[in-house]
Amino acid sequence: MKQQNKMKQIFGILFAAAILFFGGRGTAVCLTNWQETFHIAEAVDNWGLGFGAEGTKPTGNVSAKELEQYHTYYVGKGEDKKIYLTFDCGYENGNTENILAALKKHKVKATFFVVGHFLESSPDLVKKMVEEGHTVGNHTYHHPDMSAISDMTSFSKEIKDVEEKYKEITGEEMTKYYRPPQGKYSTENLEMAKELGYHTFFWSLAYVDWYENDQPTKEEAFDKLLSRIHPGAIVLLHNTSKTNGAILDELLTKWEEMGYTFGTLSEFCTESNAEDVTETIL
Repeated sequence: MKQQNKMKQIFGILFAAAILFFGGRGTAVCLTNWQETFHIAEAVDNWGLGFGAEGTKPTGNVSAKELEQYHTYYVGKGEDKKIYLTFDCGYENGNTENILAALKKHKVKATFFVVGHFLESSPDLVKKMVEEGHTVGNHTYHHPDMSAISDMTSFSKEIKDVEEKYKEITGEEMTKYYRPPQGKYSTENLEMAKELGYHTFFWSLAYVDWYENDQPTKEEAFDKLLSRIHPGAIVLLHNTSKTNGAILDELLTKWEEMGYTFGTLSEFCTESNAEDVTETIL
């Protein structure tokens, strides 16, 4: 915490100096760049990414190696052109059917991270996801800031309430894949999820698709999702996005034309474990 405060003070001084130096139109550019840099610097408990050259893997604000000790991941190893497609599901607004139709057409299996409200309001869609071979993961029951939860009892309730509702709907046990709401977490959270038998998944590619009344255009979506795709990408999209519902068929086609195939998080875990064993032997 003291280190974070010190960093904030340093960035504050640099930012003030930059404003005095640039002035005019340059101030807006400086402000944007500083905000992005500061977000990554201070986000010890908020998942963040830094992007390099087009088609290359981004860096996380925590290394993949450090995350692995908590059974937590954000990108695949190696350079195989494989994509792991995931959707966060907070509620239903008419776009999930189009998303499922596109996935079915391309024979792609995705993981849908659901909250309690989605389970309560759209049980038929949850059943359809399972019937069509998709995985349903845990996004907590109430979608809180989980980094603010420090006791196992409260953390566990957010997770287990989703498990119970899912089993009530499908008659099956939930696959233990967890995604922290808004990417907010603490190392204690990751350890608690691991103790509950979960693998935690962040992402290596996402774009601003979650504002229902301010959706990106098709061109804006393709600009981000095509230029930043990379080997081993765990892609985060939202089921509430009208844009995603409209473009997913074409997006999957374009990714396929770029030489990408699609894997599941189950395959991801199997491949990661196999590589870990190989590295240990070597």
